[in-house]
Amino acid sequence: MRTVLLSVALVAAVVAIYWPVQTHPFLPNDDNFYITDNPYMHKGVNWATIKWAFTARDMVNWIPLTWLAHAADYQLFGAAPAGHHLVNVVLHALAALLLFLTLRQSTGYIGRSFMVAALFALHPINVEPVAWAAELKTSLSMIFFVATLAAYRWYTLRESRARYLLVALLYCCGLMAKSQIIMLPIVLLLWDYWPLQRMLPQVSRTVPGTNGLEPMRPATFLTLAIEKLPLFALALLDAAITLQVQGTGRAQHLGTRIANALVAYVRYIGKMFWPEWLSISYPHPGNTLPAWQIAGAAALLVVITLLVVVSRRRYLVVGWLWFVISLAPMSGIIRFGDQAMADRYAYQPLCGLFIAICWSVAEFGEERRLPATALATASIAVLLALSALTSRQINYWRTDLALWSHALDVKPDDATAEFWVAQNLGAEGREAEAVQHLQHALAANPHNGYGNLQMAFYQHRRGDLPKAIFYYQAALQDPTSTAAIRRRALINLGHCYGKLGDTERAQQSFDAAAKIPEPFYRYGVQ
Repeated sequence: MRTVLLSVALVAAVVAIYWPVQTHPFLPNDDNFYITDNPYMHKGVNWATIKWAFTARDMVNWIPLTWLAHAADYQLFGAAPAGHHLVNVVLHALAALLLFLTLRQSTGYIGRSFMVAALFALHPINVEPVAWAAELKTSLSMIFFVATLAAYRWYTLRESRARYLLVALLYCCGLMAKSQIIMLPIVLLLWDYWPLQRMLPQVSRTVPGTNGLEPMRPATFLTLAIEKLPLFALALLDAAITLQVQGTGRAQHLGTRIANALVAYVRYIGKMFWPEWLSISYPHPGNTLPAWQIAGAAALLVVITLLVVVSRRRYLVVGWLWFVISLAPMSGIIRFGDQAMADRYAYQPLCGLFIAICWSVAEFGEERRLPATALATASIAVLLALSALTSRQINYWRTDLALWSHALDVKPDDATAEFWVAQNLGAEGREAEAVQHLQHALAANPHNGYGNLQMAFYQHRRGDLPKAIFYYQAALQDPTSTAAIRRRALINLGHCYGKLGDTERAQQSFDAAAKIPEPFYRYGVQ
């Protein structure tokens, strides 16, 4: 009964806190690519959509299950954003519920498992994957991640090919939702160490949720690693597909990427303990990070690792390594985008730290014989404080202008935020303010293709064709400009040259644009 009541409370808390998102609109950043401007989603789930979903390389991801989920949402709710947002809320609540039940079943602890799930459900760093309709993929992959953990526990109770196949199938579904869970096979090895205790030398073990001892075969790390070779094969296949879809892009020096990753790890930990100044955008610092900051971050991570190892507490080892290993693919070491980090990247990895913290606090209380009511009161106070911060963070997502204005408040020199604020102001007819933000953005990052395209649109609308041509050409010179940006810049260049009487250059621009496949989304039409 206690488990049922806590489950109901957990789901109710998520729905109550995130209910305001149903009033939020779609956002022009990614929601249009994934939902509003994507004709395949508008067709609903049919054979044509299924075929496209499994062959599409749009949005530099191979995410067929996510595409089908969006198509199903559009089939149910159409272009009304409320339904799409509420689906994200339901998925987040379901992920939290599954996390609670899986931890409770695997460890035997109800209170600690609930607190981990509640931190996951109510922490403001997880607002981004829920309030952003396009991030359905993050919560969907998390559901399959936790479901795989649950199925794996079931498999270890009575090993069989059928049960293992279920584990592999759930993991495969998670990868097809989002590759963020790619490190799950290693997490399963950690799960073997604790709480499943498959690496214990005894011939029997205590299994939570069962009566007494369950017989088991002694297993070594090598044996358990070999057992997971099919899952590692799936991970490698998904990694190969993802790298092929994303392309090489513009990568910085390995040392720069490692430096940023070290600092980002520490920043994620800091934002977990003190979730202030969360933003949709964290600009990549490039090679501007001071040496003391890099060295300090590295030293802190090494010290934490050493303390975890010498503690000999299995839950600390598992929780810490869960965080470090799960976050590695998104740390930017392999490849970097325009961001140093992102709140959505912490969605699944932080669960490891939540486990380490909740078990440590609970054991601290038991060792000092603290009253259960004291721990319960402190836990409730923490959850209430996080809920208040989450509600405030949700409010920033009420409009695109509010969201990016907040990003500028967090980091005033964020060129990406300046571009988006400018676009929103321009859409509201506040062109003078928009141009000021564009000028600030291009002063900070003069080679940005998207920013140059927006400035070109402005000059084009006001009839200053030479300046429009200058900025269209600048957008084309940015090697990171997408096909959509290049195609729109070339088409508009053709129009500009045509109006200036330069028919030869106009035709050259139109011919070059024709060689670029037309995307299903638009970057402004002149």
